[in-house]
Order: sequence, then structure tokens, then C-alpha cells
Amino acid sequence: MSELHGKRALVTGGSRGIGAAIALALAAKGADVAITYERSAERAAEVVRGIEGEGRKALAIQADSADPAAIRRSVDAAAEALGGLDILVINAGIALYAPIAEIGVDTIDALLDVNVRGPILTAQAAIPYLKAGGRVITIGSAGAERIVGEGATVYFMTKSALHSFTRGLARELGARDITVNLVQPGSTNTDMNPADGDFAAYQRSLMPLGRYGEPEDVAAAVAFLASPAAKQITGTFLTVDGGALT
Repeated sequence: MSELHGKRALVTGGSRGIGAAIALALAAKGADVAITYERSAERAAEVVRGIEGEGRKALAIQADSADPAAIRRSVDAAAEALGGLDILVINAGIALYAPIAEIGVDTIDALLDVNVRGPILTAQAAIPYLKAGGRVITIGSAGAERIVGEGATVYFMTKSALHSFTRGLARELGARDITVNLVQPGSTNTDMNPADGDFAAYQRSLMPLGRYGEPEDVAAAVAFLASPAAKQITGTFLTVDGGALT
């Protein structure tokens, strides 16, 4: 369980849910891990304690992923504290819903700022620190490929933008032996979409496996893509959705 020993990772939006599970999974495999959070300072502190419990260095950085200056500051702070950066996991995102006929400009801008501009600026800030063998892994959504409900069109549009981002950045960084991949969770048991929520039964009905995923399932996919075993995988989408896209 030490394939990431000596690696330095930054996980944005790492204070809860999928982001927290990713941070802990990377630490369990030997990486030192910094996380960013916007408001959940107490939960971020819990994640830091969990990382330190694995014997790894940990850091929590307050940063709003809609703020370009905060993004650059957080990446620089993580690299400085950890002594470099090998793995970037762009997990921070927001989910806001409204039909196209009703969605306001402020809501559109918020989704674009965090879910589209945020990954671009985070990667831009991290690229100077990444060396050969580096990893960029972005967390998207299986809903980018199959929209089954109403009211989330713009949200899923921002997640589909990560397809082009992943493919293009993989091309740009391939010559430097840096891989770029996208993990697409399906229905995952988090505060935002609990397995006992009002729409959970319908979501389970779409999955051949018939069960919600757990944050740890997504984290396992990320840990694999961050490992040496995935050195030949880049520009790829790995979907963790219980088969809902089949």
C-alpha cells in the first residue's frame, strides 16, 4: 500500500464527501496530501487528522474555487508546504439546478466559474510544479453523458466541458510524461445525493448493479489513476456509476 510513497498531492474541495475520501485514499497509499475547502473548516480539520493518522503530511487551505486569486494562492501554498506537487485532483464543484427557461444569469455564472473556469485555472497554476510522472485527475459526472431528469441541463453542460478539457490537456502535457484523466461518478452516497433521498430509488433503477456508489469507490478509481500502474492511461474517462451508462 505504498505505491504513492513520496508523492505530493493536492485535492481541491477535499473537506467532505468524494473529495475527503480521495484525500484519505491517497494518504493510505503513501502520499502527503493538501486539501482545499471553502467553508467546512471543521470537516477539513477532520480530514487533515485522518491523513496524519496514516503517517503522512497534511494541510488544509481555505480557498473559494470561484476566485482566481484564491485558486493560485492555494496551489502555491500546497506546493510550498509539501515541497512540490506530483498529483492534482480537481474535485471542487457546485451543483445548482433550474430549467433553462428559468435559470438566472447569476446561477449560470456561478456554475461556469467553479465547474469550468475553476479546473482550467487550477491546472494552469499547478502545471509549473508538475514533473515527469505527474498526474492531473478531474472529477466530473456520469450525467454529462446521460441526462435522465430535468432542471440540471446547465450543471451537466459544465461537466461535459471537462471532456474536452481532459483530452486537450492530455495532449498538451503528454510530452512531459504527465497524464490527464477524468473520473465520472454516478449516483454516490453523499450529503448532496444521499442513498436514502427522495430520488434515490429512481436512480438505483437505472443501474444494473442496483446500488448507490460510496465515496470510497470513486476514491479507489482516482488512486489507481494516480498510481504507477496507470502510467499509460491518459485522455481517458473512467466512469464509476454502477453501470447506469450501459
